[in-house]
Amino acid sequence: MANLADEYGTDVEIYIRALTTTIHADTPTGAPAGLHGLLEQLGLERHEYPADTPIYIWHTVPEHLGADEQKRLATRAIPALLLAGYEVNCAPDVFDEATYRQAVHDLRTRAARPAARPQAPAASPSHPVPAPARRTP
Repeated sequence: MANLADEYGTDVEIYIRALTTTIHADTPTGAPAGLHGLLEQLGLERHEYPADTPIYIWHTVPEHLGADEQKRLATRAIPALLLAGYEVNCAPDVFDEATYRQAVHDLRTRAARPAARPQAPAASPSHPVPAPARRTP
């Protein structure tokens, strides 16, 4: 089985597998579990071969989606992968410019919004803090 991420030295290679309509996301041999987890969080499905002791792991876009939605899902994953520090290459026949721009915008908007956390009240010290000594000239 060919692994394009190993061949090209990237972290993720997104492309349509030859003689199919399946969008693949190849990761290099020995890729970190965090990369596989991120791809799954982004909606890609994990596959392993052989199943008992995988030596080859890849991801695909769910086949139940229509062709255009498959391309959009794959393209939406790219900014999140780049933000996480991974090197990504995507074939032109998969990449959708408008979807990419929207995904970047969405990430920037989320990053700009402060996390809504309730402010904890300032705790009063259990022992009174002495006032600083005053210096006189």
